[in-house]
Amino acid sequence: MRLPAVPGSRTALVVAHPGHELRVHGWLELARPTVFVLTDGSGRSGRSRLGSTTQVLARVGAEPGSIYGVLTDLMLYSAVLKGDFDLFVGLAEQLADAMVRNRIEYVVSDAAEGTIMAHDVCRLVVNAAVEIANQSIDHRVATFDFLVMSRPDQCPKALRGSSTCLHLDDEAFARKLEAARNYAEVADEAKASLEQFGIEAFRVEWFRPIAGRAECPGLTEEPPAYERHGEGQVSAGHYEQVIRYRQHVLPLAEALWRFTGRTG
Repeated sequence: MRLPAVPGSRTALVVAHPGHELRVHGWLELARPTVFVLTDGSGRSGRSRLGSTTQVLARVGAEPGSIYGVLTDLMLYSAVLKGDFDLFVGLAEQLADAMVRNRIEYVVSDAAEGTIMAHDVCRLVVNAAVEIANQSIDHRVATFDFLVMSRPDQCPKALRGSSTCLHLDDEAFARKLEAARNYAEVADEAKASLEQFGIEAFRVEWFRPIAGRAECPGLTEEPPAYERHGEGQVSAGHYEQVIRYRQHVLPLAEALWRFTGRTG
């Protein structure tokens, strides 16, 4: 299924953190999805950035969903470390219920890139939620991902035939850049990304089809980058324990997939 980015489609956006919607701002304007956000984006600071995302959604005519900043980042990290699978199963069930109730046709969500653990966990929750929803409705919910941390205008050749690319015109691109400039909490991150990839890279938005699975499909190396980053954070005294892919994230992925009634 190619992604139809037209008003009137019943669509959902699911992201780990407020601010990720900026990466797909062009699609956001066209599709006007229901938007689900797992965390409030507060990080270690304790300051939520959910209000800025609410403003972005209001400007484009999109609406918050039933899951909207329900966890702090620290709550999510703690749950993964403790193996609190029930928390994430509950999120998947609630998300699946919203898909069924709203007759969602397709879902767009963070890619699992092995860079930020919460992004990968979000992908896993969405995979499970889509599988649960597809057992309860008469049409299949499709799911697509987009890159949050990597260069946004790239897509592997093997996926291009089944993926959808939006190339924003000057007006849509200007609105996207303005939305990013007005989002104060991610200003430094946005500036760094523009410097790293170049401004024109953000004119392009790729959406890649994803089949439900238990593992993190974007994991290309072990240990993933978030493990190495976590080791530095523990050494600096910011956290007490490193979240590990095989010790913490993979068991969560397997628990979510078992809950769907599938074995892989």
